[in-house]
Amino acid sequence: MAKLRVGVVSPEREIWSGEADMVIAKTVDGEIGIMPQHAPVLGVLVEGGVLRVKRENEGDLVAAVHGGFISVADDEVSVLAEVAELGTEVDVAAARDALDRAQASIEANQEDADAALEAKRARARLRAAGEEV
Repeated sequence: MAKLRVGVVSPEREIWSGEADMVIAKTVDGEIGIMPQHAPVLGVLVEGGVLRVKRENEGDLVAAVHGGFISVADDEVSVLAEVAELGTEVDVAAARDALDRAQASIEANQEDADAALEAKRARARLRAAGEEV
């Protein structure tokens, strides 16, 4: 079966690269699933999204992805994230604390855009780590 070549990068570092059977990402137009021989596409990733890379004979690779782009062409998937973190790297306690602080700030001021963004990011980090949110 054909494979995808996948690269996930952020401005700080290369997050992951390798072969995959499928990539699932959330874009501003909705969730997209990419399999081998997918038509070329360029999508804008949402803030607080979760990227899932499905690999045969290995567990799924899951990452919290905050903004950026996904590009697909010729069985190659490039994820260019503004910020990304593998689920295995997430400090769950810190993410829960960040979510609690953001929710408290939102309760105090419903129009706190920074707190709303922080809550989205914390939820994505927790989902990437396999936690219920």
